[in-house]
Amino acid sequence: MTLTLGHYLTLGAALFAIAVVGIFMNRKNLIVLLMAIELMLLAVNTNFVAFSHYLGDMHGQVFVFFILTVAAAESAIGLAILVLLFRNKSSINVEELNELKG
Repeated sequence: MTLTLGHYLTLGAALFAIAVVGIFMNRKNLIVLLMAIELMLLAVNTNFVAFSHYLGDMHGQVFVFFILTVAAAESAIGLAILVLLFRNKSSINVEELNELKG
């Protein structure tokens, strides 16, 4: 049995749906929210690679490298902010972090 484009798109849609459920079900823990956002980006990357392979074009795979670079920077900055907030508040509960509101 060979894997078709539909298999990869189904996998990407399932990963994206899990990430959306993770964001909506858990609004308290900042680490889980960051993990759900990363899972969402990986689902989109799966679709880019699948379409790139299906169409025989390398542009989708090159675009994935840019997305991974931005995702790594977002994770590093998000975790750095998380560490600073934990040092100041002794909590990573999102509901207690209301000082960032402008």
